[in-house]
Amino acid sequence: MATINVYEQYFKAQGTFNGVKRKAALVMLVSDSEAGQIRYTAGVTFFPHKNDEDFAVSYDAFFEKVLYEGKGRRSKKKEQAFLDSFRETVDAVAAEAGGKVLWDEPLREARRG
Repeated sequence: MATINVYEQYFKAQGTFNGVKRKAALVMLVSDSEAGQIRYTAGVTFFPHKNDEDFAVSYDAFFEKVLYEGKGRRSKKKEQAFLDSFRETVDAVAAEAGGKVLWDEPLREARRG
């Protein structure tokens, strides 16, 4: 299976998961493809971010939503449509889990794949 991080970026965040306060989040749009099938997911993982150098992502506070799954291959047009509504999608996923991404406070530049 080929997994590609179409987009990912770190932001300050708020939330408490498994009794641990989280101060940052990594948000991502991921494409997985295999044998003519493609799947796009939007995900967010919250982590403690104890200092400016701490980017140790926690896997106990990871949440995602499948945006598309079916036959096909990567599509720049489809990816742009997902990115156009990405913040709203991640906000909904984060809120359902009890967290919040602070979009106005990026911790690093965005990476695109």
